[in-house]
Amino acid sequence: MIHTRFTRVRGSGDVIRGDVRLAEGPPPRSAVLVVHGFKGFKDWGFFPHACARIAADGHAVVSFNLSHNGIGPDLETFSELELFAQNTLSLELDEVLWMLDQLLDEDLVPRRPERVGVLGHSRGGGQAILAAGEDSRVDALATWAAVADFDRWTEDAKARWRDDGRTWVLNSRTGQQMPLDVGLLDDFETNRDRLDVGTAAARIGCPWLIVHGTGDVTVPADEARSLARVARSGELVLIDGAGHTFEARHPVEGSTPALDRALAATLAHFGGHLRG
Repeated sequence: MIHTRFTRVRGSGDVIRGDVRLAEGPPPRSAVLVVHGFKGFKDWGFFPHACARIAADGHAVVSFNLSHNGIGPDLETFSELELFAQNTLSLELDEVLWMLDQLLDEDLVPRRPERVGVLGHSRGGGQAILAAGEDSRVDALATWAAVADFDRWTEDAKARWRDDGRTWVLNSRTGQQMPLDVGLLDDFETNRDRLDVGTAAARIGCPWLIVHGTGDVTVPADEARSLARVARSGELVLIDGAGHTFEARHPVEGSTPALDRALAATLAHFGGHLRG
């Protein structure tokens, strides 16, 4: 396995750190872009394992940290909480689309891919849906435990957020209280049409694999069912009893039966639609 790291700076000055994985031998003709979710990062839990498995199956795999996800240069610690506070959903979507440009139009991988897939988890699944709905260059989409709507706050919580200018979310793994400025809420309400996951889902023309655990209490499986109902070319795979991360933890302690099922479905999906 060939594994390299990269750092790229957008015109805005925002820093994107990522990884490229590919199997030994001739450069693959296909590539998969992997998008993490809220309070997630490219080296969390199952991501390195999943990326390595997809690469071994014959694709160049690019995973990356969104610039405002809070993870610093050590790639492990939430040391940039002020950046995290300033994040917006529009910024995340712009960065996913920018990474597609880097993958298809720049020298990020050894060979320009002929076909490209996107895999997103949780909020990253929602962003992957928006990107596939906006960019027709996405040839195959897979989402794991994806949100069907970014509006996940009560009206009372929004009012307090506006009054204070900042709200806080607990990272249960690290114990950190992580700040979110009201700019995130303003951005969502200003750009509701562009950030409407359900509307984007109905536009997607490429083959789409929707994977969700029936035991997910973070993003209920009904959200996957609602996405599958509007998907034009969607396949819904429900994993009985699986939670939001398919029972994977960080640091990773190996795969799990639920993660193995998610990966098997995803490998078959990308294999059939990117390599075929």
